[in-house]
Amino acid sequence: MKQASLAVIAVFITWIVLDFLVHGVLLASSYQDSAELWRSPDDMKLGLLYLVTLVAAICFVSVYAWLIQPKSLAVGLAYGLITGLGGGLAAGIGSYAVMPITTTLAAGWLAEYLFEAAVAGLLVGSIVSSHPSRGEPA
Repeated sequence: MKQASLAVIAVFITWIVLDFLVHGVLLASSYQDSAELWRSPDDMKLGLLYLVTLVAAICFVSVYAWLIQPKSLAVGLAYGLITGLGGGLAAGIGSYAVMPITTTLAAGWLAEYLFEAAVAGLLVGSIVSSHPSRGEPA
């Protein structure tokens, strides 16, 4: 439980930082080009966004901790890449199919999901082991 809790915290913080860099810096001009689609900064629900990110981190880590065997850095990376590709295709390309977003945003979302999940996979692979210490569950 301790390893999984540490992994959740690490994944959550990493995702928050990467989200800021990707959405707030790298894709900022693309969001400005389609400003009519988004809430204004004053209307954004950042508390809700952080809650959603926390729940997503809990789910990501829980699946790895409870269902993935064996546990290792390589397996964590593979898990992250697979979940990132699925989420990225859904968010990036799936959104592009139904929303008037630019191809830059669609590709950015796909790349972001893939990268963030790969990093999260490396984190869980390095933090959550198959052999918990002191009899604690993984």
